[in-house]
Amino acid sequence: MGLGNLKQLTPFVKEAFQQTLLVAKFLCGLHVTNTYLCTFALTQGPSMLPTFNLTGDLVLAERLSTRFEKMQRGDVVLVRSPENPRKIVIKRLIGVGGDTVKYVAGPGNNDKEHTIVVPDGHVWIEGDNKFNTTDSRKFGPVPYGLVQGRVFWIVWPPEDFGSVGREVQ
Repeated sequence: MGLGNLKQLTPFVKEAFQQTLLVAKFLCGLHVTNTYLCTFALTQGPSMLPTFNLTGDLVLAERLSTRFEKMQRGDVVLVRSPENPRKIVIKRLIGVGGDTVKYVAGPGNNDKEHTIVVPDGHVWIEGDNKFNTTDSRKFGPVPYGLVQGRVFWIVWPPEDFGSVGREVQ
């Protein structure tokens, strides 16, 4: 391979480098957006019926509210499971640090009402389907650091497209 052949390859190498740099910038931007601004999540299971479908909804969650501690009671949140840290669960925020929460430990089986004061730096989360959910009634208050984001929009299925409210539908 002579010097002349290398000169012919120079424009192709420059173009390849520029395209690679463009893809790298895009991927970095995507990572920053997903980590710090908003993310998509797929709901599965019966714990949030009737707010989300049993077969699964694609939802959009923003991450700024958790970073600036702007979460409010009634928000639907993404939480890293205290039982299995590899799993992200979607539940409704019922109480924040200092709140007094009343709950029924086993609805349907035992209707005895319990009261707890949520410790500072923790939140109380529950599924909308009180009869089929694993939530703070089972594992107690969740450290605020495990809250990953606030679900605010249902993207899919198209018939459910729209915002997610603070009230159980």
